[in-house]
Amino acid sequence: MVQIKTPEQIAKMRAAGLVVAAIHAATREAAVPGASTKDLDEVARKVLAEHGAKSNFLGYGGFPATICTSVNDVVVHGIPSDDVVLKNGDVISIDCGAIVDGWHGDAAYTAFVGSGHAPELIELSRVTEESMWAGIAAMKQGNRLVDISRAIETYIRRQPKPGGGKYGIIEDYGGHGIGTEMHMDPHLLNYVDRRRGKGPKLVPGFCLAIEPMVSLGTPRTEVLSDDWTVITTDGTWSSHWEHSVALTEQGPLVLTAPDGGRAKLAEYGITAAPDPLA
Repeated sequence: MVQIKTPEQIAKMRAAGLVVAAIHAATREAAVPGASTKDLDEVARKVLAEHGAKSNFLGYGGFPATICTSVNDVVVHGIPSDDVVLKNGDVISIDCGAIVDGWHGDAAYTAFVGSGHAPELIELSRVTEESMWAGIAAMKQGNRLVDISRAIETYIRRQPKPGGGKYGIIEDYGGHGIGTEMHMDPHLLNYVDRRRGKGPKLVPGFCLAIEPMVSLGTPRTEVLSDDWTVITTDGTWSSHWEHSVALTEQGPLVLTAPDGGRAKLAEYGITAAPDPLA
């Protein structure tokens, strides 16, 4: 069953989303050469404490940290460590969440450590982020879940990959419902699988974490012996972007974006819903 939220509940999710946005800002500034991924986890812990929020990652299924730090060929669920020290040229995806008054926020971004990154890595992150926004723009009343999947996949497939070939749309992980839990129904694929049907119709109160993960090569992954860290099977580097989004009577509200998604949605001719906390 899909959990449908009231406007008052969406406002609480917006509060959680703004804490996630604050974690993103702080960890992005701290993701520099010489910093360990454990350092970034400590930054996130401090932000949560400053806002009186709880981590929804720490302890989830036994996960031992506050954020996921996925470097280079790690797609998702990388565990922060003193032993993983960022260096110039690395790419890191940081995934994090927060709980405020029992309501969850969840979002991820990809950052470039230092400078001198290859153009194909910069383009990979751009394509992944823009595919996320294409999916968010498809979160409209009357559409179905598959319309979001189709928008994400279509955007990625239409982008020429530097050097030729195709981007790998990660198959084993995708988006999800979010609300009183971090992961809820429905599961959101980042591609269209006709065997799964069209999915539920999108109505006001629907909240989703929309999160494409894309690699420079294979769509396939494997989990390391720590039972968490997910890497591409061919060693190619990847990107991960995510926002939590609520569909309201006034349109979509990007709960984890500082401006509620207003600027990016305007590029699609869409007016973001008013911020309930503004």
